[in-house]
Amino acid sequence: MELRDDELVWRFSRSSGPGGQHANTASTRVSLSLDVTTTAVLTEEQRERVLRRLGPRLVDGVLTVSAQDFRSQARNREVAWERLAALLSEAARPPARKRRPTKLSRAAKERRLREKRHRSALKRLRSGRYEE
Repeated sequence: MELRDDELVWRFSRSSGPGGQHANTASTRVSLSLDVTTTAVLTEEQRERVLRRLGPRLVDGVLTVSAQDFRSQARNREVAWERLAALLSEAARPPARKRRPTKLSRAAKERRLREKRHRSALKRLRSGRYEE
């Protein structure tokens, strides 16, 4: 999905966890937000799907992802952008087509039952019971 830069809101903060002097001063954590209700990237149909599927994750129609995996702000920016794009494209994807139920053929049913009878007979022979 192709996101537009003018619709994205970037925020930077300090990452959590260890890191020494560098982590205490650098704002490497990235939060990326997109207002799903107003974005021009989505069609109306896709927007409805995204709002329905990501509803609990949205705050006032705004989708936010964060990244603090790397020590570099630039790398975290890339990761956040990729996560947002993947999340949006997955949520906007049309639903899978319904499975069309099919019936087993008579021959397939007979093969299955014949094989069951054969297995049953083998197990009966193994157990020492020879009655049929």
